[in-house]
This record gives sequence, C-alpha cells and structure tokens, in this order.
Amino acid sequence: MEFHPVPIIILISLAVVVADATVPSDVYWQKVLPNTAMPKALRHLLPEEDEGLGDEAVDVGVGGGGVSVGTGPDGSKYLWWRHHPHHPYHPWHEPFIYRYAASQDQLRDDPNVALFFLEKDLHPSKKLNLHFTKTTSGAKLLPRHVAETIPFSSNELSDILNRFSVEPGSAEALEMKKTIEECEVPAMEGEDKYCATSLEAMVDYSTTKLGKNVKVMATEVGKEESPQQEFTISPGLTKMVGDKRVVCHGQNYPYAVFHCHASHATKAYLVPMVGADGTKVKAVAACHIDTSKWNPRHLAFQVLKVKPGTVPICHFLPEDHIVWTSK
Repeated sequence: MEFHPVPIIILISLAVVVADATVPSDVYWQKVLPNTAMPKALRHLLPEEDEGLGDEAVDVGVGGGGVSVGTGPDGSKYLWWRHHPHHPYHPWHEPFIYRYAASQDQLRDDPNVALFFLEKDLHPSKKLNLHFTKTTSGAKLLPRHVAETIPFSSNELSDILNRFSVEPGSAEALEMKKTIEECEVPAMEGEDKYCATSLEAMVDYSTTKLGKNVKVMATEVGKEESPQQEFTISPGLTKMVGDKRVVCHGQNYPYAVFHCHASHATKAYLVPMVGADGTKVKAVAACHIDTSKWNPRHLAFQVLKVKPGTVPICHFLPEDHIVWTSK
C-alpha cells in the first residue's frame, strides 16, 4: 500500500511565531549541550528558512511531503502538510518495540530484519549481509512551540486527521494511528519510554536520563543509496562507556517524531565497516543485555534462533535513529 498524491497545500489556522532566521531548535541544542556535536541525521531534519513563503516562513517539509509553517503576505500564520506520495505503509509493528511478535510478512519483507545479530559476531573481519536504510520518509522537525499546539493522542485521532485533511482509513491515517498507538504503549519492566515530537523535547528527555555530558550518535553511510550487500567489520570497533543509553527511533508521521527508550542494560558500539561495493559505513550498534521481558516471538528471536534472556541481542541502527550515551 502506498501514500497517494493529494493537493499540495493544505492550510490550517495556527498561531505560530518564528522569531528570526536562526533555527530555534539549533539554538536550544547549543544552549543545553554546548560541548556535544549534533549528528548529521538530526541536523538534516532541522527546519530551514523558506524564502518562497516570506521572511518569517520555516519549511519543515522534505521531498514530496512534510509540514511547513510560515507567515503569509497579509501577516497570517499558517501550517500545511504536503503528503509524501510514495511512502509505503506496512501493517507490522516497529521492530525496535520489543513487546510485539513479528508476523511472517514482516520476517519476509522488513529490511530491518538484517540489522539484528548476536554480540559474539561483533568483531573485525566479520562479514554481515546488511541493508542500511532510512526508516522514515524524512519529515523534518517542528519547533517545540509549534509541535505543542498540535494534538498527539489516539483519543484525538479524528481531530488530528481533520487538521491534516487526511481521509480516515487511508494509508496516511493508518500510519499516523500506528505511530501514536505505539507511542502510547506502556514501557516494559526495566525500561522508560517517551515519544519526542520536537528536538527540544528529545534533548530534555535524554539529558534528564543521562545528564548533559553526553555523546549523540547516528549511523553514517558513505553513499546516499546503498543496496543490500555484504559488509566487513573493519578494525577500530569502539565500545561506549557505561551501560545506560537513550535510543531514539524515527517514526513515520507528517513531522519528525522519535520513539525514545532508556535502559540500564544496553551497550553501544561504533562499528566501522566496508561494503562489497566499497561503501564505507560508521554504524552505531546497540546490544541489549537483558531480553527476558521481550515478546518470545519478537523478530530478533525468530531471526537469530535464540530464546529471551539467554544471550545479548544486538542491532545496527538505521540511518535516521539516534543513540545518546554518557561520555
């Protein structure tokens, strides 16, 4: 199932103030985390000034879809969503939410299947068949003062769909419904979770869990489009300090939403590797030490042929997912 093209501009009344050309989210990051570099995966999601909409407009769209906010020639403030016309909808659950069982369709079709592996396989010269992708359509971040004006609750789904002129039951509506519902699923024992609808919210959540002396990382792939292929782990594999992390997974939504979860039993690695076609990757891997509370039919157990709680389960992060770790 695919998203279908709809009229390009959907106007919605919204009280929005964009002070100047400086991106508020970027300013907030620098204020709270002056000694922490922002990974490219996040920087690419920052809104940009859109000269075509006036001096105060901010474009948070991407490609054929996304959300934009701005000020019109008459001074009115507005927001619109440009639907992404070719983003497929999949009914299976996010593979990085560990309470869900994987369906046969997901095992067959989800490219994230290849990202799961056992920690014992994490060493130089190990060969892995991988496909590094972006799991979202690339919708950009809304400034927090804008995101907080938009409902984000399954109880208000009808209002949300109406605001974005999305037809109930459409692929877009199903994707939005799934994202919201997965954000509302209670955390598992030993885990804390939160869905951030802005960069500022992600910063606040992560620093509350880890403090402000942090490193923020994302997988970086040397080529824009890299096919599934055999990758070889290179020398230089690095284990991050400590075992408490915040991992934030990008979700599909009209604007950027990250499903973050914090755990005391997670290792993180920086893994250099080279593909068969020469593509260089700096991958981030997360290894979960205690998987005893995961669904026994979770994708990882079915792929790796192991049982919950027996061995650490690892996965590489897609390009648009983020790991926070203490320095």
